[in-house]
Amino acid sequence: MTKPPAPAVPSPEPPPPPRLAGGRGPRGLRSLPALSYNTHRALVLGLTFLAYALYHASRKPPSIVKRELARSWPPFADPALLGATDVAFLISYSLGMFVAGHLGDCLDLRRFLAFGMVTSGAAVALFGAGYFLGLHSLVFYVVAQVLAGLLQSTGWPSVVAIVGNWFCGRRRGLIMGVWNAHTSVGNITGSLVAAAMLGYGWGWSFVVPGGLIALGGVLVLFFLAPYPQYVGFGPSPIEPVTDESTDGEDISAAGGDGKDRRDAVGIFKALAIPGVVIFALCLFFAKLVAYTFLYWLPFYLSQTAIGGQYMSAASAGYVSVLFDVGGIVGGVLAGFISDQLNARATTAAVFMYLAIPSLFLFHAYGSTSKATNIGLMMISGLFVNGPYALITTAVSADLGTHKSLKGDSRALATVTAIIDGTGSLGAALGPFITGFISRKGWDSVFIMLALCALVAAVSLSSHVKTEIPQIIQKWRNRSTNTQDGNADPGVQPLLVDES
Repeated sequence: MTKPPAPAVPSPEPPPPPRLAGGRGPRGLRSLPALSYNTHRALVLGLTFLAYALYHASRKPPSIVKRELARSWPPFADPALLGATDVAFLISYSLGMFVAGHLGDCLDLRRFLAFGMVTSGAAVALFGAGYFLGLHSLVFYVVAQVLAGLLQSTGWPSVVAIVGNWFCGRRRGLIMGVWNAHTSVGNITGSLVAAAMLGYGWGWSFVVPGGLIALGGVLVLFFLAPYPQYVGFGPSPIEPVTDESTDGEDISAAGGDGKDRRDAVGIFKALAIPGVVIFALCLFFAKLVAYTFLYWLPFYLSQTAIGGQYMSAASAGYVSVLFDVGGIVGGVLAGFISDQLNARATTAAVFMYLAIPSLFLFHAYGSTSKATNIGLMMISGLFVNGPYALITTAVSADLGTHKSLKGDSRALATVTAIIDGTGSLGAALGPFITGFISRKGWDSVFIMLALCALVAAVSLSSHVKTEIPQIIQKWRNRSTNTQDGNADPGVQPLLVDES
């Protein structure tokens, strides 16, 4: 029997590029001692983590104050009107994403992200201003949410592009899986802050998170380097520079101090990248499920007798954060497994299939006791948020640096925006129709969520069929190498290599 060929040894994590003369960077960094390349990468991870955690924290107040608004603040007595404000935010967010992604590839990502954070904070606080002004006009709150959605669309394409500029290699899934915990950390923080402020009046539940994200924008402006070239390093692992770049000039990207001779990739070229449309469709349904929980879980908990008792709005807000605790584990686990199996699509699909029984179990048995409710809630969060986190981070970064782009990383924000923008349309639809379906009872809501999880998993079938034989071959090769005394060298992510 012919011995199967040994798998190709992948390129290791690229070494730090040399520092070039002339790098300056943001004003805050210039006031610090010179930092090493790896220290800069750690700072980038930390600042982008903080930035997007604050974005998500500022989105949680509507879910926390739903019961209070429905009980005491006309015109929100009808849950469907609460859903209308959610859909106003999410539709404007998803539509703004397509524009924001292209702008992120054209402009200085640092200034673009900082602008988005400061103005998003103002828009979030505007909704809370309705409490202090005694406003009861639905139009006012819808307009406030539309503004917030448009401005918050600046965040995700920017942070994914920035992290993608600094990190690549076969550990990207794990690194970005851990980094993506900012989503759940932000949701948890936002829930805790909004619930704590609720006792002082629901307006403070918006004003305080709005102020926090604006302060975060100031930190980004002064300390975030969106590209290695921004702080004087040579070519980043995935972003080549021209020969002119080594002549001592500052080669920060478009919108920075240097000159960038490459044009950002357009939306139609980004759509032609293999896998973008499929994963965007999957995320539409996966994010529909995730955001229905984001906006309605506290309300559902407060309307459900758990162990024979009903929770207050504040208590429901505190308990609901455990869904996101499970989501943190799910995001890290999905990233790690997809790296090990070299199979992003298969990992995401399996998680979505497992989300279906977990949703039904949570709804059927979550009311028996508080402990059971918490355990099933965390399991649901793990399976629901795992694929959502994987697709919006590692998959988007893989596709945004696909080999068809010939090494040009200027598609990172655009590809991220297409995938997450499409997902956000689903995120808008889920909370909106939940406002109507919940009138018939929560059984109908959970059936709808399970069907959407099923469609999300099935939509990846073509990619799963491609990955399964490669997974089998990988493990056969590993077995052969083990018998021969050779260590498994690992593989690069499939999405980088497929054509």
